[in-house]
Amino acid sequence: MTTGSRNTSAHEQSRPRSAARRRRERLMVAVSLLAVTGLVGTLGYEGHAAARTTATPPTAHATPASAAESPHHSQLERLARKLVAAGAPAVIVRVDDGHGRPVEITEQAPWTRKDHQLRAEDEFRMGSNTKTMMATLVLQLVGEGKLALTDPVETWLPGQVPNGRAITLRMLLNHTSGLSDYTEDPAILPSAMGKDARRWTSEQLLALGVRHDPLFPPGTQWSYSNTNYAAIGAVLERATGTSLADLVRDRIARPLHLEHTYYATDSAWRGPHARGYEPDAAHMPPGVPAEARDFAGAHHDGQVDVSRNNPSWGGAAGAMVSTAHDWARFYTALMSGKLLPAAQLAQMRTTVPMDPNDPGGPGYGLGIQTAATPCGRVWAHDGGIPGYLSTHVTDPTGRRTATVLVATEAFAEHPKAFPVLTQAAKTLQSAAMCAMFDRPAPMVEPIS
Repeated sequence: MTTGSRNTSAHEQSRPRSAARRRRERLMVAVSLLAVTGLVGTLGYEGHAAARTTATPPTAHATPASAAESPHHSQLERLARKLVAAGAPAVIVRVDDGHGRPVEITEQAPWTRKDHQLRAEDEFRMGSNTKTMMATLVLQLVGEGKLALTDPVETWLPGQVPNGRAITLRMLLNHTSGLSDYTEDPAILPSAMGKDARRWTSEQLLALGVRHDPLFPPGTQWSYSNTNYAAIGAVLERATGTSLADLVRDRIARPLHLEHTYYATDSAWRGPHARGYEPDAAHMPPGVPAEARDFAGAHHDGQVDVSRNNPSWGGAAGAMVSTAHDWARFYTALMSGKLLPAAQLAQMRTTVPMDPNDPGGPGYGLGIQTAATPCGRVWAHDGGIPGYLSTHVTDPTGRRTATVLVATEAFAEHPKAFPVLTQAAKTLQSAAMCAMFDRPAPMVEPIS
């Protein structure tokens, strides 16, 4: 799932650096990129696919003529093609500048066509973008008087969270609870690798996280932790007596007519979907632990198709499925006040610094983050789950949106090992964000 930057205590420094921690560290680089390019989740790698795809050009899908007239279309198409040539199996780009028809671009490596012909409207696993929807559900209930952000987690989950009387729902939503991340627990690894198809519940995921020592006293620091949203999922189900899947459907997807947006509880897809891939064990970069090198799934071309693996281990922290179009519609409704009363939207956009050394820099609100960029202020989140890496950006009004969906995720854990794809991803996402504001993209500095 999406990663988070965090303050590292002496206790943490003594612990081994796991694959899950690398996943969370990805956002630390993203924070620095926000200041430069306005992006989150902008990482990649120079994979073995680069040699294979350079000789045969990636396959592009046509964009409607009105969108193709956009001055940004040709640049985005070129950068998307460059990303695939650098090793990404496929990419979907969607940019809406609030005027006319959105630009939609798909590119895929020729070897992926035997699996699926990519379309801009394909379903995609959204990883930690799920957190924005979960926060929206909580704030809807706050507006209805059924929850309060000051509620201690102990009120709703008695005995399930150590020191639960000192941890509020707000702390869970903005990652200031201090809870350790359940994705670092070895018990989750078989599911993340696609070798355990069990259906995880919010309570089970929460239990994995809280059996590790907290990182700091509640409310004293910021540290991204998926356990916070496992707890949020459990609270939502306890407070409403309704499953997360039904809450998403009834409160967000149906009212907004999001036909391809749903909370996944198993490996089933509901419509045409992008295939997600990870390198096979032989093509994993050096340093990846043996137990994290071999994904389950169909093998070919040095890659593993992980799209049939069960994402339920992501839970309320990362199990959503959607499309570029649906998510843009969600962001527009959210930022325009259609989903939340003004008071609750203001609470969502009340942030804490993600970097204590930069209090005026990128901030994390309730399930969403923000930063001032050279092209304009953005609200955004990213998401990663095996096979799928997504970045969604909107302006403060919701009228402008940009999405970049890349059909692989493991590369984001090793950006310095694969600088070519890293650079290609940064450049494309920067261009997409600035195209959203109808402005030229700034120069993107290489990852050092």
